[in-house]
Order: sequence, then C-alpha cells, then structure tokens
Amino acid sequence: MKTKLRNIIQYKESIFWLLQVTGWIAFCAIRTLNGYAHGRDPEYFYATLFGTLGGFIITLGLRYIYQKLRQVSPPPVTMLLSVTTAVVIGSLIFSTVEVWTYVQTYEPDWNPRGWEFLSNALYDVFVLLTWTGLYFIINNQIELQEQREKYLQAMAQAHQAQLKMLRYQLNPHFLFNTLNAISTLVLDKQTKEANNMLSKLSAFLRFSLVSQPMQKMTVDEELYALWLYLDIEKVRFQDRLELDFEVSEQAKLAMIPSLLLQPLVENAIKYAIAPLEDGGRITLRATVEDDKLVIVLSDNGPGLAVHKEIPMTSSGVGIANTRNRLEQLYPDDHELTIGSNSPKGLKITIKIPYEVKEEKLPEVAE
Repeated sequence: MKTKLRNIIQYKESIFWLLQVTGWIAFCAIRTLNGYAHGRDPEYFYATLFGTLGGFIITLGLRYIYQKLRQVSPPPVTMLLSVTTAVVIGSLIFSTVEVWTYVQTYEPDWNPRGWEFLSNALYDVFVLLTWTGLYFIINNQIELQEQREKYLQAMAQAHQAQLKMLRYQLNPHFLFNTLNAISTLVLDKQTKEANNMLSKLSAFLRFSLVSQPMQKMTVDEELYALWLYLDIEKVRFQDRLELDFEVSEQAKLAMIPSLLLQPLVENAIKYAIAPLEDGGRITLRATVEDDKLVIVLSDNGPGLAVHKEIPMTSSGVGIANTRNRLEQLYPDDHELTIGSNSPKGLKITIKIPYEVKEEKLPEVAE
C-alpha cells in the first residue's frame, strides 16, 4: 500500500510535466497554423515559439504560487482573489513577452497600444485561466486519490491490529491454565509429565507466534496446531477428554484463518469438559459442500444454557472473537451458527468459501 501511494505521488509529478510540455507544444502549433492561415510568413513561427516559451515559464511561476497557496490553505475568498491576481499579473507579463518577441523576430514596426494590446492581454487571460482551471482540477483529483489510498492504508492497519487483538486476546487464559497445571505436576514431583507438558506448550506457542492473524493455512496445518494444544489439555484431563475428529481429504486442503478453531475448542473444554465429573467428548467434522468449507464443532456438555451465562471478560469471548474475525476476513460470504447438539451439548457450524493454496507450476525449459 505504501508503494502504491509513492507511485501516485510520482505519477502526480510526471503527469504535470507531460501535460505542461504537451499543452504548450499544442498551443505553439495552433498559434503557428492560425498565423499561416492568415497569410503570415514562415518567420512567424519563431515569434510564436519565443512567446510560447514565455508562457511556459510564466505558468511554472503560477504553479509555484498555487503550491504555496495550497499549503497555506487560505479562506476561499482569499484563495480566489489570490489566484485571480496571479492570473491577471501573469497575463500582462505574458502579453508583454509575446509583443516583445513578435516585434523582435517578425514585425519591428508594430507598436500595439490601447485596445489592441488589451485584446491580446484578454486572450492571454483566457489561456492562463484555462491552464489554472486544469491545474486545480487535475491536482484535486490526484489528491483525492492520495487521500483514498491513505484511508485504505489506515483501514488495513486498523484491520490487522483488530485481528491481532481478537486472536491474541485468547492466549493468556490458556497460558495461565497450562502453567498452573505444570506447577501442580512439579509440586507432585511428576517431573517427566511436567517436562513433557512444557515441551508441548513450547511447540504450540512457537507455532502460534509465527503465524499471523491475516495469514491463512490449510485445515491440515490447523489440525496440527490444534493437536499441539489438545495434547497439552489431555495431560490435564487424561481420560476425561475424548476427541472424535473426522476431516475429509478435500477439506484438509482448504485454506482457513490461522488458529481459527483453537479458541472454540478452548471454550468447549472450559465450559463442556471441565464441569463434567466424567469429562466429555469434543467432535469435529469438516467437509466441502457446494464450494463451501463446512466445519462443525460440537460437544456433549451443558449446551446453550451455560454459554448464555458466560461473561464477555472470560474465554467465552472466543466465540465472539471468532465471529468478528470471520466478519473481517469474509464480510458477506460466511456463516457462523450456534445451536444445540443432540442429545445434549453445543454445536457450532462454520461455512466459509472453499479456497486452496495456489501451487507454483514448475518452469519448463525451452
């Protein structure tokens, strides 16, 4: 985005010089042809050429004045008076230059006065007013584009910041629980189990920190990260945590936002598995239907009743955060529904567009 903004600024400078040179060449050509049409001699071209060079330089001066005025941003009335004054003064100088070059190069005896000089000055006023109007119109259009790019850049940065907040807001709760579990294992002198849990935590955090909120990964890679997390939780819950995953081969290739499922599984463990004395089951199904990736995550816990009582300051925010991430990444092309599981528990269904990683084709030697 920053590169694009720099390109627009460079484009602004390039388009000025292109239009400036092209416009004055066209002015010179039209004045010359008009003179020839009225029976002027070939030497008339030189008079027109030097007069055009004068107009070219005068408009560069006007550009400098207009740039300073735009930086100051005076009130509209002051701006209008300043531009009008600059055009009138520039036109008088332009006419003087044209008359002088005409006399010096083409007709030494010509001495325009009164209405004759005024008519020439009024013509130059029209030329410089046209130049001024085009200058402001083109610059305003380019500045609008610059502002649009800056707005999009700010929105993109805010978008990424919000996604980071939504994802990393979930990590502290899981981290505290895991560290408490490791501390308990150490106090019980179960050093082997504590070391094993610490190694798994290190692997999960490494994976979590490397992946970015805007980044997408395959479902297969997401499942790897999810199993790292679940291996830690299985150390805590032992046989109380039962897992049933069924993911089709086609679904494994689908691209999804990084660590999309972990907060939902974390919710299920906290509000469905942990409260049950005998533990519970978490079921995950992922299939592809009608160019949509369909993910169904369910448990056999208390169900919707307990989730309605979850305060938003707890890890129950995981469902809300997941919904917000999907809204950010797939504004009008996703579904997230929460319902009751049969015979009991909670069921979360996610539908997003089916996307696969683009593989680079090998280059063919000629």
